[in-house]
Amino acid sequence: MTSNNYQSISLSDTTIPKVNTLTMFRLGLFNLGIGLISVLTLAVLNRVMIAELGIPASIAAGVLAISQLVSPTRIWLGQLSDGKKLFGFHRTGYIRLGVIISGIAIFFAIQLVWLLGSNIIINNGWQWNNVTIFVSILLAIVFVVQGIATGACSTPFTALLVDISDEDNRSKIVATIWSMLMVGIVIGGISGKILLNNLSGVEGEGIPLATLQAPINGIFLVVPIIVVILTLVATWGVEKKYSRFRQRSSFQDREEGVSFKKALKILTSSRQTGIFFSFLVMITLSLFMQEAVLEPYGAEVFNMPIGDTTLLNSFWGVGILLGYGTTGFFVVPRLGKNNTTRLGCILVALSFGLIIFSGLTQTPSVLKGAMVLFGIAAGITTIGAISLMLDLTAAETAGTFVGAWGLAQSLSRGIAIAVGGWILDLGRFLFNNPWLAYSLVFVCEALCIIGAIALLNRVNVQEFQATTRKATAMVMEGDLD
Repeated sequence: MTSNNYQSISLSDTTIPKVNTLTMFRLGLFNLGIGLISVLTLAVLNRVMIAELGIPASIAAGVLAISQLVSPTRIWLGQLSDGKKLFGFHRTGYIRLGVIISGIAIFFAIQLVWLLGSNIIINNGWQWNNVTIFVSILLAIVFVVQGIATGACSTPFTALLVDISDEDNRSKIVATIWSMLMVGIVIGGISGKILLNNLSGVEGEGIPLATLQAPINGIFLVVPIIVVILTLVATWGVEKKYSRFRQRSSFQDREEGVSFKKALKILTSSRQTGIFFSFLVMITLSLFMQEAVLEPYGAEVFNMPIGDTTLLNSFWGVGILLGYGTTGFFVVPRLGKNNTTRLGCILVALSFGLIIFSGLTQTPSVLKGAMVLFGIAAGITTIGAISLMLDLTAAETAGTFVGAWGLAQSLSRGIAIAVGGWILDLGRFLFNNPWLAYSLVFVCEALCIIGAIALLNRVNVQEFQATTRKATAMVMEGDLD
């Protein structure tokens, strides 16, 4: 692309107003809603399945992970929103339809969980029979739909952020909206604490199924409706007023030609991109392996009520916000991107040690403090890694790199959730002690983050910049096919 092409696009963009601060926060309402949905699935649903109903952790974590493992469809969905309008818009129609389908899927998922719970009560424990097999398959299908629907709204939403932004304000938009995701998680955790705090059962027997159903069904009905409303408010008039997509359509054909296969070739063609790709995988495994087991850990090891375990996400979310807020403004300018990321990784490992220690002492206050530290550490690691990622992105194919790394993160997160459940079941098989079983998961996460540090030490931005443009050009031209 010549400088004249860039100049003409820049000039045409001047006729479209820039996104103001109020609109940034309004757009953030979408991510706030996504945060609320994540609390439903990974704080309430997994706790109910594992701790209250006795569904094996490998089954519970496995079906939850499926929604992440279908993430390859995000590339197709992103390309679809580029080429075909839905309800008159390239992005907004997909965003709204995806949120609606996701909310419906979440409500159907909890109804299937109740069927599994009823079968467990009838058989006095989990048994593989026609009902559990059929319902488990249906639950997996529901989460396939939910995962695709999430991609159908989140991928075009991210593309919308690109459409409405320029280089000088893109970082502000992304930072504001990403922080709103954490705000949604915090609000979801606090709301869950308030709404579910009165649920209790006979000690040693858990909460009766009839006691659980009414309040949790209400939450799984009301929250998706709220999220749909937030999405409508967030996207109302934004694409029509601020989108520069039509002015930038000269890039469209090239972007549609970037397939998943080509993206993987670009990532693996350079030694540095391969190293950084592996680094992101290790970080994701470390940060999310505990996602499906944390609330059951609070239930089984600390005997915490369901409201208190849901609130653990809020402690983590507050830590994340502190990590985000301080790292970009204070830590990175003083330590640099590599050292900041390394510091975050070390703090993550220490956090897991503190989480294990809290279970040994059965001190809920120590666990809550550990979750705040874990959030701060995750925030530092995330901002440092994103900063490195921007340095390790060739300008000519930024969408390819960011999209492929986002795909890798989603796949790794799905694998991490499933592996966390499998490791927990393995720990239960090896140890006749819940604390040791859960500690095995946290130890594996600490080992992953140590592996990430080893890979980080091999990342070299200068080498990447010297080799990636050539490799990218070769892949895009088909010379590496």
